[in-house]
Amino acid sequence: MSGSGSRAVRRRTFVLGSAAATAAAALTGPLAGSAAAAGFGWSDDGSNYVVDTGANLVLKVSRTNGDLTSLVYKGTEYQGYGGKNSHVESGLGTSTVTLAQSGSTILISVAHGTLRHYYAARSGENNIYLWTNKADSSVTATRYIVRVKAGLFLNDEPDSYTYTTSTVEASDVFAKPDGQTRSKHYSRHRVIDYDYIGWTTGGVGLWIVRSNHEKASGGPFYRSLLRHQSADGGGLYEILHYGENQTEAERHGLQGPYVIAFTDGGAPSPALYHGTLTTPWADSLGIAGYVPDGGRGRVAGVGITGRDTTYAYTVGLANPAAQYWGSVRASDGYFSVPRVLPGAYTLTVHKGELAVYSTQVTVSAGTTTTLNTITVPSSNDPSHASAIWRIGNWDGTPSGFKNADLMTYAHPSDVRAASWTGNVVIGSGSETSAFPCYLWKDVNSGLLVHFKLTAAQAAAAHTLRIGVTTAYAGGRPQVTVNDMWTSAIPSPPAQPSTRSLTVGSYRGNNHTFSYSVPASAWRTDTSQYNVLRIDVVSGSGTSGYLSAGTAIDAIDLLA
Repeated sequence: MSGSGSRAVRRRTFVLGSAAATAAAALTGPLAGSAAAAGFGWSDDGSNYVVDTGANLVLKVSRTNGDLTSLVYKGTEYQGYGGKNSHVESGLGTSTVTLAQSGSTILISVAHGTLRHYYAARSGENNIYLWTNKADSSVTATRYIVRVKAGLFLNDEPDSYTYTTSTVEASDVFAKPDGQTRSKHYSRHRVIDYDYIGWTTGGVGLWIVRSNHEKASGGPFYRSLLRHQSADGGGLYEILHYGENQTEAERHGLQGPYVIAFTDGGAPSPALYHGTLTTPWADSLGIAGYVPDGGRGRVAGVGITGRDTTYAYTVGLANPAAQYWGSVRASDGYFSVPRVLPGAYTLTVHKGELAVYSTQVTVSAGTTTTLNTITVPSSNDPSHASAIWRIGNWDGTPSGFKNADLMTYAHPSDVRAASWTGNVVIGSGSETSAFPCYLWKDVNSGLLVHFKLTAAQAAAAHTLRIGVTTAYAGGRPQVTVNDMWTSAIPSPPAQPSTRSLTVGSYRGNNHTFSYSVPASAWRTDTSQYNVLRIDVVSGSGTSGYLSAGTAIDAIDLLA
């Protein structure tokens, strides 16, 4: 943890399901004095329910619309920027808001149409536990945003635009005077990479501890908004559903708990993380859609063979109602995914971010579904194919390509980006690092790859493969060899329809284009270089970095 203005992200080996549950018990009964901190309780000021946790936190929730209108920690008000409250989406509007107390827990319930939202405060804690149940699409609810007053946590991180107002794209990508870019989209992190997000001054920390995202969409490698800082304040997000470069339909149901946590400057307590957080105290609160641990199951695998042990592997579970994931143990391939809602799931094994195996599993409440050793067939991993040459690695990401690391937290026009043009020579030793991670029709289409073939290789037809991780505006590669043979224009694979390459995301649907290049296309003089030209084709998109484009996973010429 660093000092003032820093951003902290907790990384964990396993990203597991959170405790969630349903019960119909009403909140009744007096406060249990032996369990309560001094000062714990609530009052009604006529406009808000006012809750004092008995620690250092006092919060107010509007009785009219369920907004969080005040967030006072150690006497300092943190809530509010731009005259706005903290709330679901941009505020639900008129709602039915009720409060009930059960022992050491105070629960505020917000009903707006079919949507239910909850705030829970616990005696002696500087935390607020939140759940949001979007039952259907009748109510717009894609996020909860904690709006923090300006000046309390200064920073200049990739997802901050405090120090710049010049836009380079739409109204949400900004450029600083030095040419660096900033946007709320530039989080750097996949969902699997973090447990919490927030700020610290060294003396006070304000965080959102994320939920297990079982009702979110996009899987473990998805990137979405996490936080931002602007001139009038900051925002911390729990994204319920994010539309940018989204690969899955929106799921409905209860999401949570996610936690607004104050600390004395350090990280939130590990007990709040979705991998360790249990909430048996919430089992009987009557939260709509809540399923206790006893109503959930677990999936465990003895091991996975056929792995390339130079890569991290992840197991994902998904069906239309829920998603989960867990890391695969490097030593033997063991994995465990707990707290899974009952149902039938597709289990997918990912090498890096590339799906290399899938099967079906059924999860039942109170039991463990144990899988025997999974063997990933060699044919499922494109890296096993014998290649004359290969650029990049088949791992479902553009990792290693030019500008790849920068693109998760900067716009392609950023001054820190290396030139997007420049050709590649096989055998130079810099094939991958010289090849741009993204290709656009209006920026660097027509990139050339130079390579030599032996006489035997030049006498045969070969398959050229280009793997992509996403595409914008239908961008896909058409190839030409030695100006003598040009491939047909391939059909566009299914990809998200929103921005992607300019908002920090390469994660779409992995797809491999294959081109059968005839022997007649090769040069027979083995001292000469063959020249492969890769063009991006599409009738969609506009210009520049918003022209049709695609992100590269790997390129190879098979033997």
